[in-house]
Amino acid sequence: MRLGNILNLGIKEFRSLLRDPMMLVFIVYALTFEVYSAATVMPETLQKAPIAIVDEDRSPLSRCIADSFMSPYFMAPELITRAEMDARMDAGLDTFALDIPPDFQRDVLARRSPTIQLNVDATRMTQAFAGSGYIQAIVMTEVNGYAMGHQMTAMALPVSLNLRARFNPELNRVWFGSLMEIINQVTLLSIVLAGAALIREREHGTVEHLLVMPVTPFEIMMSKVWAMGLVVLVGSAASLLVVVQGLLAVPIQGSVMLFLAGSALVLFATTSLGIFLGTLARSMPQFGLLLMLVLLPLMVLSGAITPRESMPDWVQYVMLAAPNTHFVMLSQAILYRGAGLDVVWPQFLSLVAIGSVLFALALARFRRTLALMA
Repeated sequence: MRLGNILNLGIKEFRSLLRDPMMLVFIVYALTFEVYSAATVMPETLQKAPIAIVDEDRSPLSRCIADSFMSPYFMAPELITRAEMDARMDAGLDTFALDIPPDFQRDVLARRSPTIQLNVDATRMTQAFAGSGYIQAIVMTEVNGYAMGHQMTAMALPVSLNLRARFNPELNRVWFGSLMEIINQVTLLSIVLAGAALIREREHGTVEHLLVMPVTPFEIMMSKVWAMGLVVLVGSAASLLVVVQGLLAVPIQGSVMLFLAGSALVLFATTSLGIFLGTLARSMPQFGLLLMLVLLPLMVLSGAITPRESMPDWVQYVMLAAPNTHFVMLSQAILYRGAGLDVVWPQFLSLVAIGSVLFALALARFRRTLALMA
């Protein structure tokens, strides 16, 4: 092995990538617009939900309840009649319809425990789940406040809950969504770039040129790993600094350099996986189909979208063999909680082991492929 060969072959990969404008556009898009949009338009976020109110009481209390639904969680409430409620829900104009019955204020002051009906369009599942809880809390707050103002004794809870949210005191989903989207894009881009680089060699016929040169399969594969990994590493660092910290104003608690060191380890593993998939595929369409089978489980089951603890035990154990599972763990610990190497060293060691195994498997498959072509 000669380091000069690995360096020169890697430079060749850079030049080949520069001659592929669509791939360059894809890289820029994935690390800028995709990160920004995924963070700001998360589906479970309650944002400007349409709500209608049937106010059959027309009392000061009912008006206080109607005025309490404000942006950004809800749009300005539409005051409608009971006859309009079902038709508007059927037409999809309202996600929520709150029906305040007649004599509601009088019954509250008389302690008769009146009932308010909330109709929810459950086809908008994520907003329906979050919004119903918001509406219940808002109505109870307004009713208790109004009752206290009229010298009524509010029901005292046996326990007082003092909420202190650590690491994300604003409970802002943008803080979580932006960083997790960078992790997903690192996995996606590294596999795509490494596998596409190999398939591009085969489609352009340059693999045959490499076979007659004094280079080994290890040097060819290593050049693709470091070149494509460096592209994704630089892009993810720029996205973290410009998009996440700059445009989205997300505070980073830990060391960015430690996070990039972990990113380099996961890139070693995922680029090796991309080359392995590239040896299995005979064309870019086949490679795209393989990506669908591999990327979806990696992203969905790694903990970047939902907590691993909510998954079945066997899924958690199986996904420990995936590199981005450990990448999600160390990224959340470093960027959210400010953890140091003394905390995340098990994830670093796991990435080294997984990356070595994937590199060895990819190299063995790559050698076998070149032998068949020779």
